[in-house]
Amino acid sequence: MKRSAQIGIGVVGAVTLLAAVVAVRTVTYRAPQAADSAQVELALPVPLDLEQAAQHLGEAVRIRTVSHHDPAHNDWAEWERLRTWLAATYPAVHAAARLELVAGHTLVYTWPGTDPARKPIVLMAHHDVVPVTPGTEGDWRHAPFAGLVADGAVWGRGALDNKSSLVALFESLEALARSGFVPAASVIVVSGHDEEAGGSGAAAAAALLESHGVDAEFVLDEGLAVVADFPLLDRPVALVGIAEKGYGTLAVTAPAAGGHSSAPPRETGVETLARAVLAITSRPFPMRFEGPAADMVRALAPDAGTAVKLAVANEWLFGPLLVRQLATTPAGAASLHTTIAPTMLRGSPRENVLPQDATALINYRIAPGHTSAEVMEHARAATSGLGVTLQWVRLPYEPAPISSTTSHGWRLVAAAAAAAGDWPVAPGLVTATTDSRSMTGVSEDIYRFQAIVASMREFEMIHGTNERLTLDNLRRLTDFYSRLIASAAG
Repeated sequence: MKRSAQIGIGVVGAVTLLAAVVAVRTVTYRAPQAADSAQVELALPVPLDLEQAAQHLGEAVRIRTVSHHDPAHNDWAEWERLRTWLAATYPAVHAAARLELVAGHTLVYTWPGTDPARKPIVLMAHHDVVPVTPGTEGDWRHAPFAGLVADGAVWGRGALDNKSSLVALFESLEALARSGFVPAASVIVVSGHDEEAGGSGAAAAAALLESHGVDAEFVLDEGLAVVADFPLLDRPVALVGIAEKGYGTLAVTAPAAGGHSSAPPRETGVETLARAVLAITSRPFPMRFEGPAADMVRALAPDAGTAVKLAVANEWLFGPLLVRQLATTPAGAASLHTTIAPTMLRGSPRENVLPQDATALINYRIAPGHTSAEVMEHARAATSGLGVTLQWVRLPYEPAPISSTTSHGWRLVAAAAAAAGDWPVAPGLVTATTDSRSMTGVSEDIYRFQAIVASMREFEMIHGTNERLTLDNLRRLTDFYSRLIASAAG
């Protein structure tokens, strides 16, 4: 036999073997245990008055707990008003639970369990809101702080982020307390007062719980939700955050001599700064199919069609293809690596004056597996020789640890998420920051989920115009919390 024929037969054999391996791995692929979301028996949701719950959410919206980055601009009387309103609206909860106030305005409620051997659960929902962008008030269909119930929704700033969770939590707790429910495991509710402006309240609450020796079964906060038009499946998917990115803002400063713009030097400070920013952004962190984003795709692969299942079952071969597919959207790309986003620039106060220094702020969202020290080293390497200085604006937040998808806490949260509707449940990565980042010393398992359903476009209303929560979603939230609390603490 000729050499060329032998080579041809060998190639055909190798291709046939490869195809067979790919086919067998695809046919036998099973989603990891993370997708096994309903293998616990859940309690039924407690009955409650949805119309009354909607009215209560509207009342909460009308209390203007607007967080400014400079707390001197906050109207702290509104925080006190909210605390008084909670006590008056939910008397059974306040009779059963002990309230501790930390950092001035953050609320920590403890409903003691009867079994000290049982680990407590921690449920979080901040009660501050972001300001309404000046000049946009007229763009709202209903006034942003009217708390109006109309067109099947509760309207106003905070109706979705995150007084929705706060009110749904208290509606569920009140109904449980009135029904005679007594928890075996303690139920702890933490409501931060400044999540939108740094989260110092949640940090103080975490320190308090740690000082009490709290080792919780799990912590649950906001973060992800049910995406109605999830791209991979084109159907609703409940995403439960099992980790969140770190956060850091880097100041890049180019020193310069300054002077009059009529006699500029060969390179101004602004030009040096521009070169430094481009040097940093031109060296992005590589995208990899790993971590919570990869776990999400692995969990959903059996429901996503043959092509996706084939690719996931054979990551060793199709990993780069999966990365390219996920990276087609900014959100998908962000889930695969540490992101670099220049956001602010400062130069001269006048157009005809050369600045003595020019500064850019670059915001990093640090992926699990990276550290702020590695980010700083990456930026230093990129700007080597350019004569700029690098400094963190404030101490960065490191990425939160990745929580278990096999623990009892995961099974409880995932089962309650699945019970809220007809959809698969998968773990995911929160690319923003939440108050729960402070709770790593309180529990090994921190989850981030709201039982609300919205399209990718509808989620844009968070912090935006016409923020609202549909009554259907309010019902889902109250059912979710009452199921979860009764099942996890009963």
